[in-house]
Amino acid sequence: MTDREFVEHRPMLLGLAYRMLGSVHDAEDVLQDAYLRWTRADRGDVAEPRRYLTRVVARLAIDALRVRQARREEYVGTWLPEPVSTEASPFGAVDASDLSIAVLHLMERLTPPQRAVYVLHTAFGVPYTEIGVILERSADDCRQLHHRAAAALEGRARFSTDPAEIARLLDGFLAAARDGDVARLERLLHEDVVVWSDGGGRARAARNPILGRLKTVRFLVSVSRHVRADRPARLNGEPAKIVDSRVRYTVSISVVAGRIADVFLVANPDKLAGIDGDR
Repeated sequence: MTDREFVEHRPMLLGLAYRMLGSVHDAEDVLQDAYLRWTRADRGDVAEPRRYLTRVVARLAIDALRVRQARREEYVGTWLPEPVSTEASPFGAVDASDLSIAVLHLMERLTPPQRAVYVLHTAFGVPYTEIGVILERSADDCRQLHHRAAAALEGRARFSTDPAEIARLLDGFLAAARDGDVARLERLLHEDVVVWSDGGGRARAARNPILGRLKTVRFLVSVSRHVRADRPARLNGEPAKIVDSRVRYTVSISVVAGRIADVFLVANPDKLAGIDGDR
């Protein structure tokens, strides 16, 4: 075994850990621990480095998920996935259908084993027999876990992955909010739109989700009064914005049937450290 082999598989391993954890910081911690185990492993026992490393990273990520879920009650306000710039993806090839903020946010409703099975099988094509070895379960159990996870994530199938449509709606709603154009905002937003805002107690943000078109319009017009500038970005494989206002935050959206269904605002500075290569 060599460092070269670990480096070769690192983008895939980071993508696996990030999809499971929704945090680059936590994913990097998992990879650091995996690397230590890699250097200590008996190379005679490792016939396939990629399979071995996938197993190690998946198990470490499951442990990290369980610890984080146990501590989630300590988090101030809504917890959202950490946005990551995919202009030059650290994960290799990017598929927005399973990396978007909207999908990662939905994944938070899964149990750690469900999330592991779903990510391994859907994003990486790992067969159920191999997933069973990783989770120490039968292949049939893993197939059932995937079925339950897919049912819980049924809403992801509605999300548009058309970059042009997402960019158009994102630009439109930000401009309308900045101009105080209530009528245009109402046309762009889904009736049951939800605003999710993550400040983590470190930046000013709404503590609870904002539900419905009327409340969302009022909120967006209010916060947009303080916007100094915004610039386009490609975050998690989709068009997004980085906004400079009273606080710095990212804006991502989900689109359903031609309207905005979710608005995701991440202002927690700990989650924005890597956006401009600060990490």
